Amino acid sequence: MKIDHIAIAVNDVEESAKVYQQALGVDNVEFETIETEGVKVAIIHLENGRIELMQPTNDSSPIKKFLDKKGQGLHHLALETDNIEDEVERMEGCGIQFLGKIRPGSAGTKVTFIHPKSLYGVLTELCSHPKA
Repeated sequence: MKIDHIAIAVNDVEESAKVYQQALGVDNVEFETIETEGVKVAIIHLENGRIELMQPTNDSSPIKKFLDKKGQGLHHLALETDNIEDEVERMEGCGIQFLGKIRPGSAGTKVTFIHPKSLYGVLTELCSHPKA
């Protein structure tokens, strides 16, 4: 497993992406809207991972609820695995609890989230990218 991305909840993904681009000296940012999750994301590619800026697109978005409760900031850490199904099964055997089932994420990934109580208060996403 390796760190895939760090997700940050923001109020304005376009403005936040500009700030991150300038601060990190990054030229390219990809934007994507994930209707099923109610978010618009800006993906900033770094040499050793990605930063995902997330803005809610509707009032029922989990990111909207997060922003209302905690404000802008770190939302979750994402770990990449080659086989998400096997990893979920292995982790459940260790007592790890998940928030829902495996579902589609951005850029064709499969994702699921580990309950923060299982990892000492850190919301953690498991993701598996499509095979090229």
